[in-house]
Amino acid sequence: MHISIEKAPFLKVLGHGQSVVEKKTTVPIISTVLLHAVDGQLSVTATDMDMALIERIPVEVKAAGSVCVSASLLHDIVKKLNDQKVIDLTVSDDGSRLFIVSGRSRFDMGCLPVEDFPQLVQSDITHRFTLPAPVFRHLIDATRFCMAVEETRYYLNGIHFHAHEEAGVQYLRAVATDMHRLACVECEAPEGVKDMPQVIIARKTVQEIRKLLDDAEAPIQIGLSSTRVEFNVQGAGYDAVLTARLVEGTFPEYQAAILVENDKSLIVPTKSFAESIDRVGTVVTNDKLRAIRLSACDNQATLSAVSQDYGSATEELDVDFAYTDKVDVCFNVRYMMEVAQQINTEEMELLLLDSDSSLVIQPVGNPHMIFILMPMEV
Repeated sequence: MHISIEKAPFLKVLGHGQSVVEKKTTVPIISTVLLHAVDGQLSVTATDMDMALIERIPVEVKAAGSVCVSASLLHDIVKKLNDQKVIDLTVSDDGSRLFIVSGRSRFDMGCLPVEDFPQLVQSDITHRFTLPAPVFRHLIDATRFCMAVEETRYYLNGIHFHAHEEAGVQYLRAVATDMHRLACVECEAPEGVKDMPQVIIARKTVQEIRKLLDDAEAPIQIGLSSTRVEFNVQGAGYDAVLTARLVEGTFPEYQAAILVENDKSLIVPTKSFAESIDRVGTVVTNDKLRAIRLSACDNQATLSAVSQDYGSATEELDVDFAYTDKVDVCFNVRYMMEVAQQINTEEMELLLLDSDSSLVIQPVGNPHMIFILMPMEV
């Protein structure tokens, strides 16, 4: 193999690849990337046995061939090369060495046998559909911050996707929760979603596909089976296929949480409310709980926070809350800030019941996004 390639596109695909491979392993081949050059294209393949990523970019192919090298080492070398210089990669005749030349820099890397690279797992895809890249980005960004990191309840470590019908309209719904908060976001279902299996896409898969979406220029093609998911992403002179094993297990029944009968509506300006929470929450930044109290009554609200080590803070707000019975609720500052960052309407609605009930949050005028925060005891 002998190719010439520009640094920027090569570094980008290597960055994706080295985050996919298994770094802490006693099997060296799992920490490598497979480079295959033919017909003016370089494909870079990485896998950790649960996930596989194949990315293709245009290159100048002087001699076709394949090589298997350390993902992290190759990424670090390319990252430090001169941005202005073309990178020349040549594989020795016996395939045991990769020579990298860029300007006056030269590297000699050891290679592993190409035939030892893991065979990618294939499975029959039963459902296929297409989503515009901005829509898929929205589903991921508005829910992924609620994914859990659990050893025992592993079925929470991802985003749950399923078809949902309401008033005769079919939706594709994304849900994530760590049992302290929940995000539920939906879009109109594209053709092919009906009767799809309910799936949980793992945290690592979510993180990797989100990186690829930044380069997507065409709609994302998504394929599903009961055990695997497949994404096809295309950009200018670039395409990628990410396949991954789905999380086994059953996602919790969450519908009751979003249908709670909180009967007191508090409407606030999204931006200024988030800024007020950020200010008041400053005093509990270093506290373990990071709790803030919201008290509302008769179109007035007060945010307050108390830290045993750093003092206290209070801020009053004019709000739309036409109830004379006072309602108090405590919540985590960071959790509320993360919710507010996902709401792009000028106002958001907080549905309250009492201090012991969950807090329901949604954008005003957008019924397709809903967030739940569990109350805190302070």
